[in-house]
Amino acid sequence: MACLWPRSGKQERPTQTRPRYCRINLSVPVLDRFFSQEDPRPDFRLSRESLAVLQNLLNQERRHGWGATIETLVFLFWLACGASYRVVSRVFGMPRSTVHYIVHQVTEEVVAIRHNVIFLPKTPEHLEEVSRGFAGLAHHRAFIKAAGAIDGCHIRIKPPSGPDGQCYRNRKLFPSIILQAVCDHQGRFIDTYVGWPGSVHDSRVLRHSPLYAQSSYPPPGHFILPDGGYPCLQRPLPLITPYKRQVQGVGAQRFNSHHSRACSIIERAFGMMKTRFRSIFLQALEVHYTFVPHVVTACTIHHNICLSAGDVLAPEDEPEDDVEEDEGEADMEAISGAQWRDQLCAEVSALEVVPPGHDYL
Repeated sequence: MACLWPRSGKQERPTQTRPRYCRINLSVPVLDRFFSQEDPRPDFRLSRESLAVLQNLLNQERRHGWGATIETLVFLFWLACGASYRVVSRVFGMPRSTVHYIVHQVTEEVVAIRHNVIFLPKTPEHLEEVSRGFAGLAHHRAFIKAAGAIDGCHIRIKPPSGPDGQCYRNRKLFPSIILQAVCDHQGRFIDTYVGWPGSVHDSRVLRHSPLYAQSSYPPPGHFILPDGGYPCLQRPLPLITPYKRQVQGVGAQRFNSHHSRACSIIERAFGMMKTRFRSIFLQALEVHYTFVPHVVTACTIHHNICLSAGDVLAPEDEPEDDVEEDEGEADMEAISGAQWRDQLCAEVSALEVVPPGHDYL
Protein backbone atom coordinates (compact mmCIF):
# COMPACT_ATOMS: atom_id res chain seq x y z
CA MET A 1 0.00 0.00 0.00
CA ALA A 2 1.25 3.44 -0.81
CA CYS A 3 1.93 5.97 1.92
CA LEU A 4 1.64 9.70 1.39
CA TRP A 5 4.69 10.69 3.40
CA PRO A 6 8.12 10.10 1.80
CA ARG A 7 10.38 7.57 3.48
CA SER A 8 13.55 9.51 2.92
CA GLY A 9 14.28 12.30 5.40
CA LYS A 10 16.03 14.32 2.68
CA GLN A 11 12.85 14.72 0.63
CA GLU A 12 10.28 17.39 1.33
CA ARG A 13 6.71 16.54 2.09
CA PRO A 14 4.31 16.81 -0.84
CA THR A 15 2.53 20.14 -1.22
CA GLN A 16 -0.90 18.63 -1.92
CA THR A 17 -3.22 18.80 1.08
CA ARG A 18 -4.14 15.17 1.43
CA PRO A 19 -5.11 13.32 4.61
CA ARG A 20 -2.54 10.98 6.05
CA TYR A 21 -3.98 7.62 5.04
CA CYS A 22 -1.42 4.85 4.64
CA ARG A 23 -3.86 1.97 4.56
CA ILE A 24 -5.26 2.78 1.14
CA ASN A 25 -3.59 3.32 -2.19
CA LEU A 26 -4.45 6.89 -3.09
CA SER A 27 -3.09 6.41 -6.58
CA VAL A 28 -6.36 4.76 -7.63
CA PRO A 29 -7.85 6.98 -10.36
CA VAL A 30 -11.03 8.05 -8.59
CA LEU A 31 -9.11 9.28 -5.52
CA ASP A 32 -6.30 10.74 -7.55
CA ARG A 33 -8.80 12.89 -9.43
CA PHE A 34 -10.44 14.01 -6.21
CA PHE A 35 -7.22 14.95 -4.37
CA SER A 36 -5.87 16.61 -7.52
CA GLN A 37 -8.68 19.17 -7.15
CA GLU A 38 -10.52 18.02 -10.27
CA ASP A 39 -14.30 18.41 -10.50
CA PRO A 40 -15.74 15.63 -8.30
CA ARG A 41 -19.19 15.64 -9.89
CA PRO A 42 -18.51 13.01 -12.57
CA ASP A 43 -17.48 10.50 -9.87
CA PHE A 44 -19.50 11.58 -6.84
CA ARG A 45 -22.36 13.72 -8.28
CA LEU A 46 -21.68 16.50 -5.78
CA SER A 47 -19.64 19.67 -6.23
CA ARG A 48 -16.79 20.51 -3.86
CA GLU A 49 -19.01 23.12 -2.21
CA SER A 50 -21.73 20.52 -1.59
CA LEU A 51 -19.16 18.04 -0.28
CA ALA A 52 -17.82 20.64 2.14
CA VAL A 53 -21.33 21.32 3.47
CA LEU A 54 -22.00 17.59 3.85
CA GLN A 55 -18.76 16.91 5.72
CA ASN A 56 -19.32 19.90 7.97
CA LEU A 57 -22.80 18.65 8.87
CA LEU A 58 -21.59 15.11 9.48
CA ASN A 59 -18.76 16.34 11.71
CA GLN A 60 -17.21 12.88 11.58
CA GLU A 61 -14.26 11.90 13.71
CA ARG A 62 -12.48 8.69 12.79
CA ARG A 63 -9.81 7.49 15.19
CA HIS A 64 -9.62 4.19 13.34
CA GLY A 65 -10.56 2.67 10.00
CA TRP A 66 -10.13 4.43 6.68
CA GLY A 67 -10.83 7.97 7.81
CA ALA A 68 -13.92 10.15 7.44
CA THR A 69 -13.04 11.60 4.03
CA ILE A 70 -12.32 8.26 2.37
CA GLU A 71 -15.42 6.65 3.86
CA THR A 72 -17.62 9.53 2.70
CA LEU A 73 -16.17 9.27 -0.82
CA VAL A 74 -16.74 5.49 -0.91
CA PHE A 75 -20.37 6.03 0.10
CA LEU A 76 -20.92 8.83 -2.44
CA PHE A 77 -19.33 6.81 -5.25
CA TRP A 78 -21.63 3.90 -4.45
CA LEU A 79 -24.62 6.26 -4.35
CA ALA A 80 -23.61 7.98 -7.60
CA CYS A 81 -22.95 4.82 -9.59
CA GLY A 82 -25.42 2.37 -8.08
CA ALA A 83 -22.68 -0.24 -8.44
CA SER A 84 -22.44 -3.45 -6.47
CA TYR A 85 -20.27 -3.63 -3.37
CA ARG A 86 -17.89 -5.85 -5.33
CA VAL A 87 -17.36 -3.25 -8.05
CA VAL A 88 -16.81 -0.45 -5.52
CA SER A 89 -14.33 -2.61 -3.62
CA ARG A 90 -12.27 -3.03 -6.80
CA VAL A 91 -12.38 0.70 -7.56
CA PHE A 92 -11.09 1.65 -4.11
CA GLY A 93 -8.89 -1.38 -3.48
CA MET A 94 -10.58 -2.43 -0.26
CA PRO A 95 -12.43 -5.58 0.83
CA ARG A 96 -16.04 -6.03 -0.20
CA SER A 97 -17.12 -6.45 3.42
CA THR A 98 -15.51 -3.10 4.23
CA VAL A 99 -17.44 -1.37 1.45
CA HIS A 100 -20.66 -2.91 2.79
CA TYR A 101 -19.88 -1.64 6.29
CA ILE A 102 -18.92 1.86 5.08
CA VAL A 103 -22.05 2.26 2.93
CA HIS A 104 -24.37 1.28 5.78
CA GLN A 105 -22.45 3.27 8.39
CA VAL A 106 -22.30 6.52 6.41
CA THR A 107 -25.91 6.13 5.25
CA GLU A 108 -27.04 6.07 8.88
CA GLU A 109 -24.85 9.07 9.68
CA VAL A 110 -26.39 11.03 6.80
CA VAL A 111 -29.94 10.03 7.82
CA ALA A 112 -29.14 11.20 11.36
CA ILE A 113 -28.69 14.81 10.15
CA ARG A 114 -32.03 14.76 8.33
CA HIS A 115 -33.71 17.32 10.58
CA ASN A 116 -30.82 19.73 10.07
CA VAL A 117 -31.41 19.69 6.32
CA ILE A 118 -35.08 18.82 5.75
CA PHE A 119 -37.36 21.00 7.85
CA LEU A 120 -40.57 23.00 7.67
CA PRO A 121 -40.46 26.82 7.68
CA LYS A 122 -39.58 27.83 11.25
CA THR A 123 -40.36 31.55 11.24
CA PRO A 124 -43.20 33.73 9.89
CA GLU A 125 -40.67 35.38 7.59
CA HIS A 126 -39.62 32.03 6.13
CA LEU A 127 -43.26 31.01 5.64
CA GLU A 128 -44.02 34.32 3.92
CA GLU A 129 -41.07 33.81 1.58
CA VAL A 130 -42.37 30.36 0.64
CA SER A 131 -45.93 31.63 0.13
CA ARG A 132 -44.79 34.51 -2.04
CA GLY A 133 -42.73 32.05 -4.03
CA PHE A 134 -45.75 29.85 -4.75
CA ALA A 135 -47.82 32.87 -5.78
CA GLY A 136 -45.00 33.69 -8.16
CA LEU A 137 -44.96 30.16 -9.57
CA ALA A 138 -48.74 30.22 -10.04
CA HIS A 139 -48.57 33.73 -11.54
CA HIS A 140 -51.55 34.64 -9.40
CA ARG A 141 -51.92 36.23 -5.97
CA ALA A 142 -54.83 33.92 -5.10
CA PHE A 143 -52.13 31.34 -4.23
CA ILE A 144 -50.41 33.61 -1.69
CA LYS A 145 -51.37 31.17 1.10
CA ALA A 146 -49.80 28.11 -0.55
CA ALA A 147 -47.17 26.67 1.80
CA GLY A 148 -45.87 23.66 -0.12
CA ALA A 149 -46.43 21.15 -2.90
CA ILE A 150 -46.85 17.42 -2.22
CA ASP A 151 -46.63 14.28 -4.35
CA GLY A 152 -45.43 10.69 -4.30
CA CYS A 153 -42.55 9.07 -6.17
CA HIS A 154 -42.02 5.35 -6.81
CA ILE A 155 -38.57 3.89 -6.07
CA ARG A 156 -37.66 0.61 -7.76
CA ILE A 157 -36.67 -2.22 -5.41
CA LYS A 158 -35.84 -5.90 -5.35
CA PRO A 159 -39.05 -7.14 -3.70
CA PRO A 160 -39.15 -9.75 -0.95
CA SER A 161 -39.85 -13.30 -2.05
CA GLY A 162 -43.15 -14.98 -1.37
CA PRO A 163 -46.69 -13.58 -1.29
CA ASP A 164 -45.60 -10.33 0.39
CA GLY A 165 -43.65 -9.36 -2.70
CA GLN A 166 -46.85 -8.83 -4.71
CA CYS A 167 -48.00 -5.90 -2.57
CA TYR A 168 -44.94 -3.95 -3.73
CA ARG A 169 -46.04 -4.01 -7.39
CA ASN A 170 -47.46 -0.64 -8.38
CA ARG A 171 -49.95 0.21 -11.13
CA LYS A 172 -47.09 0.14 -13.67
CA LEU A 173 -46.39 -3.44 -12.57
CA PHE A 174 -42.85 -2.98 -11.24
CA PRO A 175 -41.99 -3.43 -7.54
CA SER A 176 -41.44 -0.20 -5.66
CA ILE A 177 -41.70 1.70 -2.43
CA ILE A 178 -43.23 5.17 -2.20
CA LEU A 179 -41.51 8.42 -1.30
CA GLN A 180 -43.99 11.10 -0.22
CA ALA A 181 -42.40 14.54 -0.20
CA VAL A 182 -43.40 18.16 0.32
CA CYS A 183 -41.21 20.87 -1.19
CA ASP A 184 -41.07 24.65 -1.08
CA HIS A 185 -41.20 27.06 -4.01
CA GLN A 186 -37.52 26.41 -4.86
CA GLY A 187 -37.83 22.61 -4.94
CA ARG A 188 -36.21 22.10 -1.53
CA PHE A 189 -37.76 19.23 0.41
CA ILE A 190 -39.36 20.37 3.67
CA ASP A 191 -40.92 17.02 4.62
CA THR A 192 -40.34 13.42 3.50
CA TYR A 193 -41.96 10.10 4.34
CA VAL A 194 -40.77 6.91 2.67
CA GLY A 195 -41.32 3.16 2.87
CA TRP A 196 -44.88 2.17 1.94
CA PRO A 197 -45.31 -0.58 -0.71
CA GLY A 198 -45.90 0.59 -4.27
CA SER A 199 -49.43 -0.84 -4.51
CA VAL A 200 -50.71 1.59 -1.85
CA HIS A 201 -52.62 4.68 -3.01
CA ASP A 202 -51.01 8.08 -2.41
CA SER A 203 -53.92 9.23 -0.26
CA ARG A 204 -53.53 6.24 2.06
CA VAL A 205 -49.82 6.94 2.46
CA LEU A 206 -50.77 10.52 3.28
CA ARG A 207 -53.24 9.51 6.01
CA HIS A 208 -50.57 7.46 7.77
CA SER A 209 -47.82 10.07 7.50
CA PRO A 210 -46.65 12.18 10.47
CA LEU A 211 -47.48 15.32 8.47
CA TYR A 212 -51.16 14.30 8.43
CA ALA A 213 -51.28 12.84 11.95
CA GLN A 214 -49.60 15.78 13.67
CA SER A 215 -51.43 18.44 11.62
CA SER A 216 -48.99 21.11 12.76
CA TYR A 217 -48.18 22.41 9.27
CA PRO A 218 -49.26 24.46 7.44
CA PRO A 219 -50.58 27.05 9.90
CA PRO A 220 -54.24 28.13 9.78
CA GLY A 221 -55.25 29.87 6.58
CA HIS A 222 -52.50 28.23 4.52
CA PHE A 223 -52.67 25.11 2.36
CA ILE A 224 -50.54 22.58 0.48
CA LEU A 225 -50.90 21.90 -3.25
CA PRO A 226 -51.27 18.25 -4.38
CA ASP A 227 -52.30 16.76 -7.71
CA GLY A 228 -55.70 15.24 -8.39
CA GLY A 229 -54.80 11.90 -6.83
CA TYR A 230 -55.20 13.38 -3.35
CA PRO A 231 -58.39 14.42 -1.52
CA CYS A 232 -59.29 18.10 -1.25
CA LEU A 233 -59.24 18.84 2.48
CA GLN A 234 -59.57 21.66 4.94
CA ARG A 235 -58.92 19.52 8.02
CA PRO A 236 -56.86 17.94 9.44
CA LEU A 237 -54.35 18.75 6.69
CA PRO A 238 -55.28 21.62 4.35
CA LEU A 239 -54.94 20.36 0.75
CA ILE A 240 -56.24 22.22 -2.27
CA THR A 241 -56.38 19.97 -5.33
CA PRO A 242 -57.27 20.87 -8.92
CA TYR A 243 -60.78 20.20 -10.17
CA LYS A 244 -61.16 16.59 -11.29
CA ARG A 245 -63.03 14.85 -14.08
CA GLN A 246 -64.83 17.03 -16.58
CA VAL A 247 -63.90 20.62 -15.78
CA GLN A 248 -66.91 22.87 -16.32
CA GLY A 249 -66.49 26.58 -16.89
CA VAL A 250 -63.64 28.89 -17.77
CA GLY A 251 -63.04 29.76 -14.11
CA ALA A 252 -62.30 26.17 -13.10
CA GLN A 253 -60.04 25.68 -16.11
CA ARG A 254 -58.15 28.85 -15.26
CA PHE A 255 -57.82 27.75 -11.64
CA ASN A 256 -56.42 24.39 -12.72
CA SER A 257 -53.92 26.12 -14.99
CA HIS A 258 -52.54 28.33 -12.20
CA HIS A 259 -52.62 25.41 -9.77
CA SER A 260 -50.57 23.29 -12.17
CA ARG A 261 -47.95 26.02 -12.56
CA ALA A 262 -47.35 26.08 -8.81
CA CYS A 263 -47.76 22.36 -8.05
CA SER A 264 -45.33 21.26 -10.78
CA ILE A 265 -42.38 22.33 -8.61
CA ILE A 266 -42.58 19.03 -6.71
CA GLU A 267 -42.18 17.08 -9.97
CA ARG A 268 -39.22 19.30 -10.80
CA ALA A 269 -37.68 18.54 -7.40
CA PHE A 270 -38.07 14.80 -8.01
CA GLY A 271 -36.61 15.28 -11.49
CA MET A 272 -33.51 17.09 -10.19
CA MET A 273 -32.91 14.37 -7.61
CA LYS A 274 -33.37 11.58 -10.15
CA THR A 275 -31.00 13.29 -12.58
CA ARG A 276 -28.31 13.54 -9.89
CA PHE A 277 -28.71 9.93 -8.74
CA ARG A 278 -29.88 8.23 -11.92
CA SER A 279 -28.48 4.85 -10.90
CA ILE A 280 -30.53 4.88 -7.71
CA PHE A 281 -33.86 5.88 -9.22
CA LEU A 282 -33.79 4.34 -12.70
CA GLN A 283 -32.98 0.78 -11.68
CA ALA A 284 -33.67 -1.50 -8.75
CA LEU A 285 -31.07 -1.15 -6.01
CA GLU A 286 -29.04 -4.27 -5.27
CA VAL A 287 -29.73 -4.01 -1.54
CA HIS A 288 -32.30 -5.44 0.86
CA TYR A 289 -35.63 -3.69 0.40
CA THR A 290 -35.69 -2.63 4.07
CA PHE A 291 -32.49 -0.60 3.50
CA VAL A 292 -33.88 1.29 0.49
CA PRO A 293 -35.82 3.91 2.57
CA HIS A 294 -32.55 4.90 4.27
CA VAL A 295 -30.81 5.30 0.91
CA VAL A 296 -33.68 7.35 -0.50
CA THR A 297 -33.71 9.59 2.58
CA ALA A 298 -29.98 10.14 2.11
CA CYS A 299 -30.65 11.19 -1.50
CA THR A 300 -33.27 13.74 -0.41
CA ILE A 301 -30.78 15.16 2.10
CA HIS A 302 -28.09 15.45 -0.57
CA HIS A 303 -30.62 17.13 -2.87
CA ASN A 304 -31.24 19.87 -0.30
CA ILE A 305 -27.54 20.27 0.45
CA CYS A 306 -26.79 20.72 -3.24
CA LEU A 307 -29.52 23.32 -3.68
CA SER A 308 -28.20 25.28 -0.69
CA ALA A 309 -24.70 25.22 -2.21
CA GLY A 310 -25.92 26.37 -5.63
CA ASP A 311 -25.13 22.94 -7.09
CA VAL A 312 -28.19 22.54 -9.32
CA LEU A 313 -28.80 19.95 -12.01
CA ALA A 314 -31.69 20.56 -14.39
CA PRO A 315 -34.05 17.57 -14.54
CA GLU A 316 -33.60 15.41 -17.63
CA ASP A 317 -36.61 13.13 -17.25
CA GLU A 318 -40.17 13.94 -18.16
CA PRO A 319 -42.56 14.04 -15.19
CA GLU A 320 -44.43 10.81 -14.56
CA ASP A 321 -47.99 10.66 -15.80
CA ASP A 322 -50.14 10.44 -12.70
CA VAL A 323 -53.43 8.60 -12.97
CA GLU A 324 -56.06 10.44 -11.00
CA GLU A 325 -57.79 7.86 -8.84
CA ASP A 326 -60.59 8.11 -6.34
CA GLU A 327 -60.40 6.00 -3.21
CA GLY A 328 -63.94 6.42 -1.95
CA GLU A 329 -63.22 9.92 -0.68
CA ALA A 330 -65.57 12.04 -2.78
CA ASP A 331 -67.86 12.69 0.21
CA MET A 332 -64.93 13.74 2.37
CA GLU A 333 -63.80 16.11 -0.37
CA ALA A 334 -67.22 17.71 -0.74
CA ILE A 335 -67.45 18.33 3.00
CA SER A 336 -63.87 19.22 3.79
CA GLY A 337 -62.21 21.18 1.02
CA ALA A 338 -64.39 21.79 -2.03
CA GLN A 339 -65.91 25.02 -0.69
CA TRP A 340 -62.48 26.50 0.04
CA ARG A 341 -61.33 25.56 -3.45
CA ASP A 342 -64.43 27.21 -4.93
CA GLN A 343 -63.56 30.40 -3.04
CA LEU A 344 -60.03 30.35 -4.43
CA CYS A 345 -61.42 29.68 -7.90
CA ALA A 346 -63.63 32.73 -7.52
CA GLU A 347 -60.57 34.78 -6.53
CA VAL A 348 -58.74 33.57 -9.62
CA SER A 349 -61.64 34.70 -11.77
CA ALA A 350 -61.96 38.05 -9.99
CA LEU A 351 -58.32 39.03 -9.51
CA GLU A 352 -56.11 40.16 -12.33
CA VAL A 353 -53.05 38.02 -13.04
CA VAL A 354 -49.87 39.64 -11.75
CA PRO A 355 -46.78 39.31 -13.98
CA PRO A 356 -43.69 37.51 -12.57
CA GLY A 357 -41.41 39.74 -10.51
CA HIS A 358 -44.22 41.93 -9.18
CA ASP A 359 -45.63 42.10 -5.66
CA TYR A 360 -48.24 39.41 -4.95
CA LEU A 361 -49.62 40.94 -1.76
